[in-house]
Amino acid sequence: MIKQVTELGNLSIVKGVGGVVMECRNDFGPGYRIYFGRDGDALIILLGGGTKVRQQRDIKAAVALWREYGQSKRQEG
Repeated sequence: MIKQVTELGNLSIVKGVGGVVMECRNDFGPGYRIYFGRDGDALIILLGGGTKVRQQRDIKAAVALWREYGQSKRQEG
């Protein structure tokens, strides 16, 4: 899925779900989702393997992980 976005530019499967956190969905099977953010040119995978059933919980977890990532980066920097 990520290859479709990064190499092919297929943004139809990507949407914003909270701040800079994005959701990449796949309509195959139970509708798998990967949550990620961009840090410059880097693609930061936050949470993978979620399905529609757990979508809201997964989004909250991904947003929390993004905040944690940002905090740790600021502390290092």
